[in-house]
Amino acid sequence: MAEPTDTTKQKENDSEKGAAYVPPKGAKCLAQLTAGGKTIGYEAEADWIVLRKDEKPTAEMFYTRYFAVDEDGKANPDRPVTFIFNGGPGSSSVFLHLGAIGPRRVCFGPRGQALPPPHRLSDNQESWLAFTDLVFIDPIGTGLSRMIPDDKKDEKKEADAKKDVEYWQLKRDLESIGEFGRKFLGRFKRWESPIYLAGESYGGFRVAKLAHMLQEDYGIGLCGAIIISPALEFTLLDGSDYDTMMWLDSFPTMAAAAFWHKKSRKAAKGDDHLSYARRAGEFAVKELLPVLASGDLYGADKKNRVLDAAADWIGIPRQTMRAKNGRVTIDWFVKNLLREQGVFLGLYDASATVQDPFPDRDEWGGPDPTLHVSERVFTAGINAQLGQGIGLETERDYTLSSDEANRSWKIDTRRHALETQVGATDDLRYGMSVNPHMKVYLTHGCFDLVTPFFTAERIANLMKLDDSRKAMLTVKHYNGGHMFYTWEESRKAFRKDMEAFYAR
Repeated sequence: MAEPTDTTKQKENDSEKGAAYVPPKGAKCLAQLTAGGKTIGYEAEADWIVLRKDEKPTAEMFYTRYFAVDEDGKANPDRPVTFIFNGGPGSSSVFLHLGAIGPRRVCFGPRGQALPPPHRLSDNQESWLAFTDLVFIDPIGTGLSRMIPDDKKDEKKEADAKKDVEYWQLKRDLESIGEFGRKFLGRFKRWESPIYLAGESYGGFRVAKLAHMLQEDYGIGLCGAIIISPALEFTLLDGSDYDTMMWLDSFPTMAAAAFWHKKSRKAAKGDDHLSYARRAGEFAVKELLPVLASGDLYGADKKNRVLDAAADWIGIPRQTMRAKNGRVTIDWFVKNLLREQGVFLGLYDASATVQDPFPDRDEWGGPDPTLHVSERVFTAGINAQLGQGIGLETERDYTLSSDEANRSWKIDTRRHALETQVGATDDLRYGMSVNPHMKVYLTHGCFDLVTPFFTAERIANLMKLDDSRKAMLTVKHYNGGHMFYTWEESRKAFRKDMEAFYAR
């Protein structure tokens, strides 16, 4: 039976300071998870931590935590604590929460297909709760996290405040996670616990940046960082006629998709989609890259030979590859690889297909078979878990993903406009230097076109780590797309690998 939590002393103090601000009330309950023949008792809580500026409350950051407990209902402070978030920017933590890591999960088909409604939760046999306590964080403007309006502001400024724009900046967002972490560890007396971070997509970018910031600015030592389907360097996300790397990185994933859909023309005996993709990556580095970098300087005959081979690798017409000069956008690829069948591929999982609602149009028009199809599944799941599972009562709507936050995101208002090469790999390298004991796990799904796995492999080989730090870095990929853990086999393999990672 779920019951509301007692408010903290800080919340009581806030209420005493002024009637205008009344902190929301969380809820908690005791529950059990049966997985692998073992039963784990745990305490689940959904609540908010108040963030402050100049000692005044400015925002309420929502979290859902799961602590394993003994027969007396007590948590073990020696267990690891893992802080978890997704990306966007503008996404809540629901995807890792109910897709891979939490004690309850939404149900998909074996390869991540959405099942017919109604959508229900089940015990998560692959939950990480078996080896770590879990804290799922919703950044401001996502989930149930919100800015606190200032009653002294005029109506226009108050409306602006409600948009949470203060926290929709790279540095301010990271600072909010740091502030949350310190307050959470203090509230639950977990400063002596082993501390881990796990983040997906832009959340993986956050993890890499926080590997530096948390340890140096907030005094939070990390035992491990798990970086899932990350976008580590922004410059690698957008391509043009004048650069090379985005086109290079997406090529092996296109090859994997072409193999999967039986469109490849370079397959060798014994290939599977992973070995084929790796051979495509070798071709891309050794042969395609010089063409992308030099264009007509390469010589027309030699350039066309390479472009024809590239077309065969990814299953598109040779004349098309020549016309595009080796630069195939992911939007064009998912629209056209299987166009004659009236379907297009997923950007987030190119092994998945969906019926094309606009087959006569040349531009890609959605819906994505992973992102858009899964939203209703996760929406039902998080509302059921918070309301029926934990007993939280709130008038707020849970925001899975905020398009407004994504559109409004700023790099840093104090940075010069020309400093646009924003990345997180330097911060990760710094964090591994300042703490040589911190383990790092970097992983992707092999069919993800949005954040391709080949980017991580290249970056890992460009980090100039010494042997001791190389030993602390694991790079491994799984079948599936951006949310590869929705594939049953990949979720099981990932969980097994994570248990070994924590035990190291």
